[in-house]
Amino acid sequence: MRTIDITTTQNVVIQYELATVIDRALAFLLDLIVVGLVSILGIYLLNALFGALEGIVTRLYALLPICLLLLYHFFSEIFIDGQSLGKRAVGIKVVRLDGEEPSLSDYLLRAVFHIADSLFSLGIIAILLISTSNRRQRLGDMTANTTVIKTRSIQQFHLGEIIRIGNAENYQPVYPAVRALSEQDMLLVKQVLGRYQSFPNEAHKQALDKLTTRLATLLQLPQAPRNQVEFLKTLLRDYIVLTR
Repeated sequence: MRTIDITTTQNVVIQYELATVIDRALAFLLDLIVVGLVSILGIYLLNALFGALEGIVTRLYALLPICLLLLYHFFSEIFIDGQSLGKRAVGIKVVRLDGEEPSLSDYLLRAVFHIADSLFSLGIIAILLISTSNRRQRLGDMTANTTVIKTRSIQQFHLGEIIRIGNAENYQPVYPAVRALSEQDMLLVKQVLGRYQSFPNEAHKQALDKLTTRLATLLQLPQAPRNQVEFLKTLLRDYIVLTR
């Protein structure tokens, strides 16, 4: 299992599991099926409309599937948040290595480089590069500064799986205002806390400091607690009790 650390725009380091060659190949195969079905329908319609113009139709027959594949990947990754239908089915998505949201130009580069990565080389270039590169990138990923991850971080679990409170009825929440936060917020708290406890380096300490300060502000506390680890653990316990 190969992983990658991505620093978000809030300077929070999150570890993700990189999609494997099999994951990406399966997603691409599913996408080919979708594009193939649309191409068959398109060719049928073109043949019905321009059947007499055989020279033009012949050229369109050859170009239509390629054009559809490139357009499909470009627009699907834009509108499905870094995923195509195949990627969504497999559970993988495109992310930038710098933690920013992929831009239109990033998605365009990824789509265009499918010509070299997947089409003209029959996928050999993509498979070789994804298998051998540290970040499992094909040419399209390298030019766009992206990679493909599994959609669930290896440290991401439902809160009910994270903390087990023996007797919730007797537990008195310390920070009732925590109920205003979302479950996604609390999963981020757990991730930052887990990363700091596993790898207590300076970068993770800074992330812990910033998160503690931000949460103290959101909860309208007079000041951020000094014991940051215990503060975050308490918030997680409070959230479980107040929202379950």
